[in-house]
Amino acid sequence: MMPNVDGAYDCVAKTPLGDQKGVFTVISTGDSFNGTFAGMMGSLDVADGKVDGDKLTWKMNMTLPMPMTMDCEAVVDGDAINGTMQLGAFGAAGFSGARRA
Repeated sequence: MMPNVDGAYDCVAKTPLGDQKGVFTVISTGDSFNGTFAGMMGSLDVADGKVDGDKLTWKMNMTLPMPMTMDCEAVVDGDAINGTMQLGAFGAAGFSGARRA
């Protein structure tokens, strides 16, 4: 059985600008997904979202505070999600969260 990755996750990302709280929403269709990461920097749409079992990979195009494409990956384990966002010259930010009931 395929793991269920869909849902809204309350997340905290450890970024160079401090902890960024956000809600990551995943809506999967087969081996792809779409959704948003909505937080203090506004709402970012998932681009090129892929599902491989319990692993998610996607990109997000940030415009503020500067234009940047972030490469992201995460693993869903039960109701927990853990992953990383590549922030270009700023390196990687880890994030973790829990699925809303």
